[in-house]
Amino acid sequence: MGCDRNCGLIAGAVIGALMAVFGGILMPVGDMLIEKTVKKEAVLEEGTIAFKSWVKTGHRSLQTGWIFDVQDPEEVAVNSSKIKVKQRGPYTYRVRYLAKENITQDSETHTVSFLQPNGAIFEPSLSVGTENDTFTVLNLAVAAVPHLYPSAFVQIIVNIFIKKSNSSMFQKRTLKELLWGYKDPFLSLIPYPVPTTVGVFYPYHNTADGVYKVFNGKDDIISRQSVYVYVYGASFPPFIEKTRVLQFFSSDICRSFYAVFGAEINLKGIPVYRFILPSLAFASPLQNPDNHCFCTEKIISKTCTLYGVLDIGKCKGGKPVYISLPHFLHASPEIAEPVEGLSPNEEEHSTYLDVEPITGFTLQFAKRLQINILTGTIGDEKAEMFRNQVTGKIELLGLVEMILISVGAVMFTAFMISYCACRLKSVK
Repeated sequence: MGCDRNCGLIAGAVIGALMAVFGGILMPVGDMLIEKTVKKEAVLEEGTIAFKSWVKTGHRSLQTGWIFDVQDPEEVAVNSSKIKVKQRGPYTYRVRYLAKENITQDSETHTVSFLQPNGAIFEPSLSVGTENDTFTVLNLAVAAVPHLYPSAFVQIIVNIFIKKSNSSMFQKRTLKELLWGYKDPFLSLIPYPVPTTVGVFYPYHNTADGVYKVFNGKDDIISRQSVYVYVYGASFPPFIEKTRVLQFFSSDICRSFYAVFGAEINLKGIPVYRFILPSLAFASPLQNPDNHCFCTEKIISKTCTLYGVLDIGKCKGGKPVYISLPHFLHASPEIAEPVEGLSPNEEEHSTYLDVEPITGFTLQFAKRLQINILTGTIGDEKAEMFRNQVTGKIELLGLVEMILISVGAVMFTAFMISYCACRLKSVK
């Protein structure tokens, strides 16, 4: 989990050169010159170190994921047994290798807007298998139907097509299909226009993230702190203090998070501050009022008292998608109870950023999240209909955060220097 051989090269060179130049000058004068130079190079404009690395990174950003393979799909569907899962991975992709596009500077507001093209290249040497490896996972389309179409009449009609397509609650899919999309046989039978391609990250390739507008720091480099950091590599205002709360935005889950100081560590000979994502970020709205908009379902969440999972369905077209830390770390015990095969631990499943405090550059970022699909919950009458007409004896679980894929452990080991802190389509 270390940085690659180029980790910290730019930050180390900048800091080292500054120290060498100013080493013989009186400390107050040296500090002033260092501060001036750092602030200049941290501005997002043509000619600065920050801008060059921000437009297109010179390192490899890697997204590494694990899939939870369901071991007992028939027992779960027929007898409502506990879900037994086996974690398989890692499977690694290179991401964020394309240069930003439509970069536009606004001299009046001191902002810069841009698009970030999406792309992912499979890295076989860093993976345990190939993109053709198969997994038994939740059927994304079938699981989403009760949430997208709650009407009993519509569900009766839809269930006819589910049965006709020989679909069921679980399915076998390759890694490539699961992540990037496949044509669903059930959706293909529906006689009116609906999207028929389904995938955890679909659509992704040939799309772009944004438009974003962020402060460039030209008038006040510290103002960049008021904009959420772009998650695939980040920079913060220089001269980071331990008391600072670092805000960052995660576009793939459509929300912001924050990190607090955890410890001082040495990373490849560079002193850095490690900021960690606190458990409070996934707390219930009763514990953390900032999460109130992520609790939209009152029954399963027990009136929003359960913690550890956040509803991001509004961000995913109304689909029953929830996020958590891997293996339901810091979640209510009731959430993980229906699942066998989980082993949550802080070292492997927490999210953190290692920030060089003088420059504000993030040298290492481990963003670890798990994507979960909630299975349908219906009343007794409709459940009886579903059992008789669709899949036989299915008693839908009262609370099953079906583990679909651990997108977490996305470990960016390369040196991350200059993504500007930003928030979605707005500037504070």
